[in-house]
Amino acid sequence: MTIVSADLVFAEDRWERRHAFVMQGGRLQATGEPADLAERFPEEDREDWGRVAVVPGTVNGHGHTFQALLRGFGDDLGFMAWRDLVLYPFSERLDREGIKTGALFDFAEMAKAGITTAVDFFYLHDRGNENDLTVVEAAREVGIRVVLARSMYDWIGAPRRYQETPAVAERHFRDLHAALRGDRKAFAQPAPHSIHAASPDMIRSGAKLAAEFDVPFHIHVAEGRYEHEQSMEQHGLSPVAYLDSLGVLSHRTVMVHCVWVDQADLAIMRDRGVRVVHNPSANAFLGDGIAPVREMLELGIPVCLGTDGGCTNSRQSIFEEMRMAALLAKARATDASVLGAEEALLMGTVRGGEILGGLPIGRISADYAADLVVVDLDALSMQPAVTAPKQVVYSMQPEAIRRVIVGGETIAENGRLTRVDEREVAARVRQLTATWEPVSRNEVARSH
Repeated sequence: MTIVSADLVFAEDRWERRHAFVMQGGRLQATGEPADLAERFPEEDREDWGRVAVVPGTVNGHGHTFQALLRGFGDDLGFMAWRDLVLYPFSERLDREGIKTGALFDFAEMAKAGITTAVDFFYLHDRGNENDLTVVEAAREVGIRVVLARSMYDWIGAPRRYQETPAVAERHFRDLHAALRGDRKAFAQPAPHSIHAASPDMIRSGAKLAAEFDVPFHIHVAEGRYEHEQSMEQHGLSPVAYLDSLGVLSHRTVMVHCVWVDQADLAIMRDRGVRVVHNPSANAFLGDGIAPVREMLELGIPVCLGTDGGCTNSRQSIFEEMRMAALLAKARATDASVLGAEEALLMGTVRGGEILGGLPIGRISADYAADLVVVDLDALSMQPAVTAPKQVVYSMQPEAIRRVIVGGETIAENGRLTRVDEREVAARVRQLTATWEPVSRNEVARSH
């Protein structure tokens, strides 16, 4: 057991100066004033980390690890061109080793950026659960926690390796859940892909599994204008209303994106207890729009943050998403007061743990995991240090991150990973992608 003190700590969801916490066996035991904790635990070791800010490890509520390999190969394309000309054909090239390379690459970048738990909404299922477990293996090597949101996908327009029947998808999820049972760093949750890529039976199956295992289920909802228009044309209902008509919405539903939702949709989401993963950078990168986050929060809809795939964002940092979430909310409302730095910080930390099924992560508090990010208060991007709580969200650069800790173990320090060789990961990525050719928007425009 160790009593740690620091100049600034985001403890119990608020900033405290000259504060302390107690770590033991990968978990936090207490927080408080340094003198008070020294009195409560007089025989324990003490460490003063000095001029640093300690914040909870950030939680990435949505991503696709293999997509990190596609970064730059379809930039500046609209969603449909990106999907059909980049995502689908390039993902067909990935064998198990390629999938692991992508996961190592993505998780390594996340770890250096202070992400300590990440969701991988994963859908390359041609080998049952082998590919899923390869992703888990990569997460273990980097040292990051992972929620494997096992996609359930039966749209015949997608590559064959994405597709399963509802019965097969359900069986494979049960097997994956059993394989990860008891693991404190890897978790399985069902994820019917979307209303356009999962049939009603598949979506109902995902909701049923979530209820049976008492876990969330993830689903892409109303990401782009096209999805809203398609749903209205096919069902006479918005994507949210259509899902409600299937009887699948509840407090276990984790909706990803929710850009194209209106007040009626938000009322349904509130009434059913739905939670949302907001992906501000990816939604901007693909030109999808800006989700009405302020309106969600005002209705009491819980919102956390995600990066989405590495090729629909190009930066894998939840600190970046905090900044983007706040800035885009201000721009959308033409009101700088609508989403503040502390609210964005909560969205990137503890809200993620809550939305992912109440996992004890994202908070510096007793009985939570010792997942921490240590920030150098002397870094230029953290100046003036007296206003450092704002800098963490609005101005902090990656070099200010001094250490990243998961379960009490340092997985990144002074910009370097401690468990994997970055040069080896980069070499694997170079070798795998050496012969790939980017798709340019000019080529797409000429073809049309």
